[in-house]
Amino acid sequence: MILLMILFLNSAAVLGPYAEFSFDDKVYKADPITEGEAFHHTFHFTNTGEVPLVISNYEVACACTKVTYPKTPVAPGSRDSIVVDFDSEGKIGWQYRKIQLFANTKRSPEVIEFRVRVD
Repeated sequence: MILLMILFLNSAAVLGPYAEFSFDDKVYKADPITEGEAFHHTFHFTNTGEVPLVISNYEVACACTKVTYPKTPVAPGSRDSIVVDFDSEGKIGWQYRKIQLFANTKRSPEVIEFRVRVD
């Protein structure tokens, strides 16, 4: 009986309402920049889920990339943005950066990325 109750509670949690990112573009390919030049891009999104979207954290593979995200919940149907700043100092060639966004979405982490060639 206890096992049945645990299975029921777990399935209810999995089937519950979620927030959902709907990005205008999840991958951004930038124009080339010169080494040492700062790169800045804004990813716009809408919460198309049923509950407020709460971003709790992010991860990037390089300290050269900083991310600014909303610290307050984004209501269902509301728009907001993720701002990415990339420091190209010491970088040459194509740079591919994936940003993992941890949030109360069904597919967490959500991944966005940018690509830029540094000359």
